[in-house]
Order: sequence, then structure tokens, then C-alpha cells
Amino acid sequence: MTLDSKTAGVYAIAPTPFHEDGAIDFASIDRMVDFYFEVGCDGLTVLGVLGESSKLDPSEALAVAERVIKRAAGKPVIVGVSSPGFAAMRALARSVMDTGAAGVMVGPTGTLRTDDQITAYFRGAAEAIGADVPWVLQDFPLVTDVVMTPGVIRRIVTENPSLMVLKHEDWPGLEKISTLRRYEEDGSMRHISILVGNNGLFLDFELDRGVDGANTGYAFPDMLVECVRLAKQGKRDAAHDLFDAHLPLLRYEQQQGVGLAVRKYILKRRGILGSETMRKPCTPLTATSRAEVEYLMDRLALRDARAMRKLRLASI
Repeated sequence: MTLDSKTAGVYAIAPTPFHEDGAIDFASIDRMVDFYFEVGCDGLTVLGVLGESSKLDPSEALAVAERVIKRAAGKPVIVGVSSPGFAAMRALARSVMDTGAAGVMVGPTGTLRTDDQITAYFRGAAEAIGADVPWVLQDFPLVTDVVMTPGVIRRIVTENPSLMVLKHEDWPGLEKISTLRRYEEDGSMRHISILVGNNGLFLDFELDRGVDGANTGYAFPDMLVECVRLAKQGKRDAAHDLFDAHLPLLRYEQQQGVGLAVRKYILKRRGILGSETMRKPCTPLTATSRAEVEYLMDRLALRDARAMRKLRLASI
């Protein structure tokens, strides 16, 4: 299965599990992949920003991607291949596509400043990975420091037929979504799938604006799946009510610099990861932070049984 412009649903951003000594935890990878699909995710993305891809050497990155793709057993897996150099990008992209990836994700290198530089970079990236490889454009200026206006995104879409999905992570970005959809309506841009990131922090209203789903990594992907389903069924209030129940924890997990530590801690508490370890350099959780997460999860459990302590501990 490969990505196309109708890609929709929830594509969870998967962390990279490590043992306490920093070695890759392949058993947790298997358990994690099973979990994401069991709770209804439509696909996965690996080796993204929160997959600690920059802390893996090339052979490790390929090993992680291959393990996930194999475990997914034909279900769609997107692999992050962003790199300042096109040679490394091409090598990883071609390898994972040969293994069975559904597509790859490409973000801009941080040196890009002008619109022409940005569009030229993505033309070069698309050419490097090959016209037969469907790809996701990652728009995450908070991390990349590269700002892409709706007009620039329209140029990138127009110039690159193999671009199928926009991972929208601009903030604030609601009007950007509406502008892109208007381009489609007036015929000035072909239709593409729009999946949103930012930990789903604005998913409730992004769904109202017409996005196709989420491509993010909140530790309760089952909530994201249900929220998207409710919105697509026209049950707007129910979708917002569910989202509102999770918002305090979701917001806490979205903190820059510590968010991945929170997510890994919760995924360990849910019995999915064997360890919350991140590779150095990293910012681990303090005892105070752990206590705050537990407090938020206990409060969430009053409205969503998935966060109940007995369920979290059942498989640990």
C-alpha cells in the first residue's frame, strides 16, 4: 500500500524504543506497532523528529524502519528521511521503499530562507528520492525555523506530482488550512491530504476546518482515532467533549524539550514500552514531573477509562 492524496485517519508518530543502556529495544517496537494498529490507527510514521532519528546512525535508522515495516505486515508505514544532503535522503528512501514503506516524509533543512530556496529544495528532494516515491511534506516551522506560506506550499504541490500529503504543524495554523482548501476549491491547487501534528493540540478545530486526520504522537492514539471518527460522523460536540477531556494531559505532553519524555513515560505506564529511556542528549523527567503526569492521568481517568491506573498497570 502506498500513500495517495486521499490518505486519511490517524497516522501515529512512533517513538524509537531504547533499553536502559541506549540500545534499540526491538521487542518494544513489535509491541508498539501491534498496539497502534489494535487501537485503530490507519498507519504509522517512524524516524520523525520525536523518533530521535538524529540520534541514530544510518544502519540503526534502517533497522528500525525495517522492523516496523515488517511488523506492520502490509499496513502503511511512512518513514522520515529528512536530511541536509540528498544522497543520504535518497539512500534511506530507496531502501525503505524496497522494504515495503508506503511513502516517506521530508522536511526542510534549516538553512532555507527565501521562497525560491524552499521550493528549489523540495524539487531537488523529490528528484533525489525518485518520482515514483510518494511523500509527505512536513511543515513544522517551530522546529525547522523555515516558514512556508500557503502560496509556497501551493507552489511545492504544483511542482511535485509525487507529493501526496501535507503534515501541517504550523502554529497558529487554522487559517492556513482554510486557505489551502480554498485553493483546491478554486482549482489553483490539486487536492492533497492534510494530516496535522503538534501533538494534536488543535485537532478539534483542525477537523472542523477540513483536515483528513492526524499525524502525531500523543500517548493516547486511541483518543485521536475516536476523535477523528466522531468528527467524520458529524458528531462535533462528542468529538470536542472527548478532546477537551484529554486536553490538560495533551498540553502537558506538548511541552518543548520534555514532551518526548512525558510520552515515553506514559507509554511505559500503559505497558507498551519496556523503558522510558531516551538517547543522550536528553532531558529526563524529574520526580515532580512524574507526579504531575500521574495527577493528570488520574483526573483523566474520571472521564476516560483508558487512563485508569489499574488498566495502565495490567500489562506491566
